[in-house]
Amino acid sequence: MAQVTIKTQRLDPYKNFKFRLKWRGKTVAGVSKVNGLKRTTNVLKQREASRSRKLPGGTKYEPITLERGVTHDSEFARWASSVCSLAGQQAKAALKTSLRDVIIEQYNEAGQLAITYKVFRCWVSEFQALPDLDAGANAVAIEHIKLENEGWQRD
Repeated sequence: MAQVTIKTQRLDPYKNFKFRLKWRGKTVAGVSKVNGLKRTTNVLKQREASRSRKLPGGTKYEPITLERGVTHDSEFARWASSVCSLAGQQAKAALKTSLRDVIIEQYNEAGQLAITYKVFRCWVSEFQALPDLDAGANAVAIEHIKLENEGWQRD
């Protein structure tokens, strides 16, 4: 009788510190934290005769927060300023120029690209240029932006 050898591929989870963030085709330098991608689909309840059914409703995409150390690079501030100066009817038209698709790349331990997520039509809803400053502390100053988005997909 012949012996059968079964090979299994090991599927270890990826580490959460190996990632890159890109927009406009460039890697965004110094991003140290990206909060998770989250979407929620509403549940619609429908009664049919003697039983009730649950159906999917609209889907909501949570904002994404990016953090990095404060440097001379003013890309976060420029993007945030392009949105906050908009008002009224002009805002709708001008917002189109402030929308960006963002790419989040996840790498494996060998440094090879493993997963890519494309986040669609992002704009800055919140910007923190400096944290609370404390002369007695010894921490890195962190800036952050919150990105509203219209969804994402895994490549």
